[in-house]
Formats: sequence, structure tokens, C-alpha cells
Amino acid sequence: MHQPARWGLGAAGAGVAVILGLELSSLDEMNPLRRTISEHGLGPDGWLFGLGVGLLAAGSVAIGVSLARKRLAGIFGTLALMGWSVGLFLTAWFEKHDWSVGPSTSGSIHRVGSFVAFLCLPLAAVVIARPWRHRERSRATLLAFGFGICSVLWVVGIGAVMLVGAGNGLPWYRVMPLGLVERGLAVTEVAALLALGVWAAARRLNVAEPAREDAPAEQLAG
Repeated sequence: MHQPARWGLGAAGAGVAVILGLELSSLDEMNPLRRTISEHGLGPDGWLFGLGVGLLAAGSVAIGVSLARKRLAGIFGTLALMGWSVGLFLTAWFEKHDWSVGPSTSGSIHRVGSFVAFLCLPLAAVVIARPWRHRERSRATLLAFGFGICSVLWVVGIGAVMLVGAGNGLPWYRVMPLGLVERGLAVTEVAALLALGVWAAARRLNVAEPAREDAPAEQLAG
């Protein structure tokens, strides 16, 4: 098993476990239909939320490194996966808006990080795992691609609902059960990431493997 992929899966799994623990422990205090996952960062256990998201981000970087070293990701796929990781790090480091005291710079950065992460991961999963790109198909690649497509549909659906709400004069956070939608999107995207990690871990590193079609022109020429 490729070492970065193993570390990545371990870190991402630990991060997911921390966040899931926060979710289960706050069921009596927070409405998951309306309250977003990031609201865990505003409470006394906010450092745990930051730790969980940070572990998920670090695991994503390790998985991306493994995919890149095995020439499975390509330039665009690697950049998209790193964009997801950077967005997660921003989400972990900067707290979301606490609307009881009003907007803040930290909250604005947190929101940008969330948007970047949620947009980049579907692109990364679809681009990296697309079945017609690889000679060898596996269950992990098909799952990653399928979850990537589902994530794209989540994002498109959210955008469509927001446009409909804006056309009717409704704020975007009131036109859908935001907490439920965010959790659905997050579960789908994390599943795609873990499938990519399993694929990276299962493939052996072969330095003699020929370059893929989306490699730089100078690499193909060499």
C-alpha cells in the first residue's frame, strides 16, 4: 500500500469520525435540518471541529500526492483536489459568522473556503476517476466517479434553488433546508474522496508507467 495514501485515508477517516462525534453529541441542541455543520465551530468544542476538518484536509492532500505520484490524477485533477484541501483548511482555521454579533472578516473567509471546497471536490472526483481515461477500471474508480457526479448534481441543484429564491426575493439560506442539504453534499463528497484514496492505495507505484494524455506536452515529448 502506498504510504501517502494510507496516511491520507487514516487522517481523513479520523477527521470524519471527529465531526460525526460532534454531530451525534449535539442532536438535542442543534437542528440538523437548518443549522450547518460549521456551527460546531462556534461552541465550546469549536477546536474539535477545527481539528476534524483539518485532519480531513491533511488526508486529502496526502491522497492527492499519492494520486499525482502514480500519474492517476493529471494536472487539473490534482489542482482541483488541492483546491478542496485549501478550502477545508480555511474553513477549519476561520470561524463562520456568528450572526448573534453580526458578520466578520473571519466569517467571510470561512464562507469563501467552504464554497471553494464544495466546488472543487466534485470537479476533482469526476476528472480524476472518469472511466474512459483509464485502461484499468475498478470498483473504487467507479464509486469515486459516481459520487463525483452526484456531488455535481447537488451543486447544480443548490444553485438552481438559489436562483429561483432570488427571483422571488427570498434570501438563499431560506429557500432550502440548508443544514440537511449541506450534510447531504458533504457526505457525498467525502465518499468520493475516500474512494479516490482507496484507489490510490490499491495501485502500485510504477515509475516506468507511461504518461497520461493530460500530462504536460514536454513530458509527452520526452
